[in-house]
Amino acid sequence: MKTVGLFEAKQKLSELVERASGGEQIGITRRGKLAAMIVPAKQQRTVKEIFKSIDEIRKHVDRSKKFTIKELIEEGRV
Repeated sequence: MKTVGLFEAKQKLSELVERASGGEQIGITRRGKLAAMIVPAKQQRTVKEIFKSIDEIRKHVDRSKKFTIKELIEEGRV
């Protein structure tokens, strides 16, 4: 992780944000101590991607077993 001073960070904010969006983590120091971090933002999943992952999970579910709602609730409490 690279660190930069607060003054330099203010001068180069656009550059630092661009580097962070490329995956780099950058620490910002104030008086020699780490004060903040610029990190890549988490990528948001689209609704289509979410449903695709649900479909993948469903492929691995054994549908031959029948459960009652009560059994499913109890299983979640374990």
